[in-house]
Formats: sequence, C-alpha cells, structure tokens
Amino acid sequence: MNFLSTIVNRVVATSVVTSAMALSPMLSAQAQTLNGAGATFPAPLYERYAREVTKKHPELKVNYQAIGSGGGIRQTINGTVDFGASDAAMTDAEIAKVKNGVILVPTAGGAVSVVYNLPGVNTLKLSRATLPAIFAGQIKDWNDPKIKADNPGVNLPNQPIKFVVRADGSGTTFIFTNHLSAISGYFKGRIGANTAPKWTLPNVLKGKGNPGVAALVSRTPGAIGYVEYDYATKNKLKSAQIQNKKGEFVTPSLAAANSALSTVSFPSNYRVFVNDPSQGYPIVGLTWMMVYKQYPNAAKAAAVKKWINWVLKDGQQFNDDMNYTKIPADVVNRVLQTVNGSVR
Repeated sequence: MNFLSTIVNRVVATSVVTSAMALSPMLSAQAQTLNGAGATFPAPLYERYAREVTKKHPELKVNYQAIGSGGGIRQTINGTVDFGASDAAMTDAEIAKVKNGVILVPTAGGAVSVVYNLPGVNTLKLSRATLPAIFAGQIKDWNDPKIKADNPGVNLPNQPIKFVVRADGSGTTFIFTNHLSAISGYFKGRIGANTAPKWTLPNVLKGKGNPGVAALVSRTPGAIGYVEYDYATKNKLKSAQIQNKKGEFVTPSLAAANSALSTVSFPSNYRVFVNDPSQGYPIVGLTWMMVYKQYPNAAKAAAVKKWINWVLKDGQQFNDDMNYTKIPADVVNRVLQTVNGSVR
C-alpha cells in the first residue's frame, strides 16, 4: 500500500512540475514591462498608477522616469520609450517626426501654483497686471507699489525678488508662460509661451523638475517660483492667490482647477491649450501620455493598450486623491476608441 502511494505521489509531483515548466514560457511571454518618461507635473500620479495597475494586471510592470516634458517629447520622437509624457501637447512638427505615429492621450489636469517664501507674509495676492510684470522682470522688489496695491495692509519686505524657474524643458513652465502670455502682451513679446523660455530676470535660480523648484523656494527667503499644485501642498509651500478673468483672487485647489477646466472642449486629436479660463483658478493645464500607433510586436502593443485602458477606466479614481482633475467620461470613451482601434 505504501509502495503504491509513493508511486502515485511521484507521478502527481512529476506531472505538476512538467505542467509548470510547460506553462512558464507562456506566463513569461505574457509578462510585459513598459518604460515611460517625461513630465514631472504628473509624476506623483503616474507613480501611483504604476503601483496600482499591478493589482489588476500583475503581469504588467510600468516604470516611469520624470525627466521633464521636453525630455518626454524627445524620447518619444527618438523611439527610446514605450510611452512619453508631456504637459505641453506635441506640435504638428513634433508629431511629424514620430516615424511610428503617435496618439496624444489626456490623463489628468491640474493647477500650477505660484509659490513664495516670505516669512511673516501668509497671504499674497497677485493681479493679472502684477504677476506677468514680476516674471517679465518689470517688478524686481517685494515692496514695489504694484504688489503693495494688490495687498493693502500687508507688510511686504524691502528686498529683491529672487526668481526660481525650471532648469529643464518643462510642461509646467509651458502652462505657466502660456497663461502669462495670454494676459500680458509685454510678457508674450519678451518671454512668450515656451517649455524652455529665455528668462530675462535678475537673481534667477534654476531647479530641475518640480521637486527642484519646490526645494529652492523652500530654502530661499525672498523667492518666488511655480510648481504643480501637488508639489506645493506636499512641500507645505505658500501659494499666492491669483486673479482670474472675472477679477476674483483664487487660491489654487482641486475644486478651482476643476472649475477652470470644466469648459474645455477636446478636438479629435485631444490637443488642448488652456491659456485663460473664464472661471476658477486661472493657471491650469492638461497632461498627456504619448503612445505609438505601431509597436515592434503584438505583445508590446497589447500591453500598451492594457495600460492606457486601465489608466482611463480604473486609474482615474486616484486623480482626486492626488490633487489632479479627471478626464471627462465622454472624452475617455473617445480616446479609448482611438487607442484600441489604432495601436498595433
């Protein structure tokens, strides 16, 4: 009896091992790693996406490197990533350089906070005239009459403004300069809307990515800079109240960003430039993943489609938690039809 039991156990064990060996190549073939790079604006959200997606798709691993929107566009053009990311929608000229074709996938929206470091000044208002004048170099001191007029009763220091801007090509910079260019002809002509503008400012400090700008503002008294809203809140930086088109001074928040982006209309290529919304917090923008229409093999294409479908269906639930706006459901449906029908 023991002899027969031993034979049976060995047969069963051998069968299990043989089956596992037969299945392992199949499981290995199904497993896919996707490498993405680009904007720092949505980096906290994309890192959360990458962690969460494995709960539904354990075979899918996503790596994301926050190198700035300019880097994301370059790597997309060069074909060195599985997907790129940018807060500045690719131009027609850039799209034409992508040999495998490209689809812009909107994933989130958010606010850009104007952050400052002025000990003792807990509330700072900046009007539509004052803000672009500061970043165009027309206003150089904190106690300038124009800043004082925006902030009656506030004890502003008699000291030079220290400007903190991005050292890298940046979609956050594009969102910021795009708004300032829309409300100031002087700023538009002198600086302009750009991912990497040539700043003509005194006392300029440059930080790499949103984290670099946030760190410089945090440790530099007298500094002013701009970062994605989530970086401002997580680094406990003070954010200025910015005057919108209605004349209201608005503090950046998720609700105020949702209000500003609620009137956005998405065209067929999903490329939108939000420069001066009619309501809510005025310095807002969208962010995109860029995926190819043609991948080197069917498995990679299937993994990309699986990733994008998860991001726009399941992933959107995390946007609010991370202080980003969601993409409207009707736009999600349109984008998924494009991706599922075009990615090969």
